Amino acid sequence: MTSIAEEGLKDVEITDSDKPGFKRFIRKEPLGPILIIAAWNYPYLISINGVVPALLAGNTVILKQSSQTPLCAERFAEAFKEAGLPDNVFQFLHMSHIDTEKAIKNPLIAYINFTGSVEGGREIQKAASTKFIATGLELGGKDPAYVRHDADIDYTVEQLVDGSFFNSGQCCCAIERIYVHEKVYEEFIQKFVDLTKQYKLGDPLNPDTTLGPMVRTKAAEFVRNQIEEAVNQGAKPLIETALFPQDKKQTPYMAPQVLVNVNHSMRVMTEESFGPVIGIMKVSSDEEAIRLMNDSEFGLTASIWTKDPDAAVAIGNEIDTGTWFMNRCDYLDPALAWVGVKNSGRGCTLSKFGFDYLTRPKSFHLKLVTK
Repeated sequence: MTSIAEEGLKDVEITDSDKPGFKRFIRKEPLGPILIIAAWNYPYLISINGVVPALLAGNTVILKQSSQTPLCAERFAEAFKEAGLPDNVFQFLHMSHIDTEKAIKNPLIAYINFTGSVEGGREIQKAASTKFIATGLELGGKDPAYVRHDADIDYTVEQLVDGSFFNSGQCCCAIERIYVHEKVYEEFIQKFVDLTKQYKLGDPLNPDTTLGPMVRTKAAEFVRNQIEEAVNQGAKPLIETALFPQDKKQTPYMAPQVLVNVNHSMRVMTEESFGPVIGIMKVSSDEEAIRLMNDSEFGLTASIWTKDPDAAVAIGNEIDTGTWFMNRCDYLDPALAWVGVKNSGRGCTLSKFGFDYLTRPKSFHLKLVTK
């Protein structure tokens, strides 16, 4: 974002020749004080994606970190002070929900950048509606993957297991549901389960651990309830939790789980899990996969696994999503616009287009000759 700031923020010159004697350009002015409300799951990265572009665009920033990661905001302030940022250009506030609402409504706040839940996004938008300001909202997802018949199965399994269970599934763009073509379904399932069983659940400070605890017990119990409900509705679990001795109810330590015989009547296939569980469905065609991928209230990222880039682009054109991946997933590229559709939110961060949401266009229309 730093490397493209000068180009992305420069004046836009109007150079058509049918207006001699005039100088016209559009300047991108900073909005003013920006309130960034960041999430806990990547407390530095998520904050950086909002804080740095906002400062580059000439705004001042107030950061409100999650109550679960408050020290990250303080360390940001220490780093900016050491780097020589002028006083008060970056500040942080530790606030309750009520105080955050008051801050949003403060007449001086010019823009809100929020990463969090759909419910939280609605509250942010409601509070901001008392003023004529915009909000940038990233509200999570239920990101799908489609494994076509021509996918490299070994590579795809390795990537999708990681995409499903990295950070215990606590990623905004984690893979949360997978659709596999019937021609490769059995092979994919077997290899996916075999690799999942190799994970080591335990203390994240132990170098041998590959799957740490969830953020809190309540979050783990939420996912356990999704799994239990799906099993009661006919889903089949393929991972024996006994393979993961650290897995214990009423703790944040939760074994990964792979579910088959699932469908979209089950919450685990429609409701964001944000945990180490994945549901996998068999499909018989691209058209069926497209229908199922789009059958969601969310649309943050989606991925296709294939050797055919033309098919990937054609199918991607039909998918309601902010980012469409081929042969990769759970990844954020700052050169590309980070956006969501439907209940995944609104607005845009990163890329050159991200600066458009942190500035307002101001038109200059100068008549050079008055005779």
